[in-house]
Amino acid sequence: MSRTTVYALVNQKGGTGKTQSTENIGIGLAQEGKKVLLVDLDPQGSLTISMGFPKTDDIPITVTDILSNMIQEIPLEHGDGIIHHREGVDLLPANISLAGLEVSLVNVMGRERILKEYLDSVKKDYDAVLIDCMPSLGMLTVNALTAADKLIIPVQSQYLSAKGLEQLLQTVSRVKRQMNPGLKIDGILLTMVDSRTNYAREISDLVRNVYGKKINIYDTEIPHSVRAAEISAAGKSIYEHDPKGKVAEAYKKLTKEVLKNAEISRKHTAFEL
Repeated sequence: MSRTTVYALVNQKGGTGKTQSTENIGIGLAQEGKKVLLVDLDPQGSLTISMGFPKTDDIPITVTDILSNMIQEIPLEHGDGIIHHREGVDLLPANISLAGLEVSLVNVMGRERILKEYLDSVKKDYDAVLIDCMPSLGMLTVNALTAADKLIIPVQSQYLSAKGLEQLLQTVSRVKRQMNPGLKIDGILLTMVDSRTNYAREISDLVRNVYGKKINIYDTEIPHSVRAAEISAAGKSIYEHDPKGKVAEAYKKLTKEVLKNAEISRKHTAFEL
């Protein structure tokens, strides 16, 4: 990753493992020596809570303040709002005030590009930026798609979750056409896979058969685990909470896949130049 890669973790359906994946891929990249910024773009503040900041309303500067200042053209101090986390990543936190900002974005000129403008001003400090999107296809998610270079799409290995992919892919192609022609899907990530059931295997096979020819689907699948479900309440990553468990192992492998894809993209870009 010689230049910064901005990843958005996106799915309009809730409960697909977006937040868990943002945190653990981000910390996985940091463990590989990368400088990483995580951006919480969900008014529920799930990523912020998962990273050990449960009282989101007490955080003095959040992503809402940053984006509001961008809209009003109020200059920002370098590093405003960014929290340095003990596991080696930086975090731009969120809380419920972000819901109000999404409503007010409707009347803003260039409203799809506010997050991109902000990230363009800070990303030189990082190798990777990961955005945890809210479970909707509203204006904040469109901002994330416009700011991103690549998308990681977590999909729970359940039929309805897989079915909802179509709508998301339509939104992605619209954003690609109208606002971000360079946007690519890095991969579909199958999460909460219970390998003991035939049903989970069938869904995994269905997603691979239907989408695998045109979209990369990561080889690594994130297994279902009670220990992984505890991490948001524990305020720790899976690497701290259950370092020897199967989920930590899966996220390590996934991080290597993400890095490999970034290396391939870099070589392609260099070749095209």
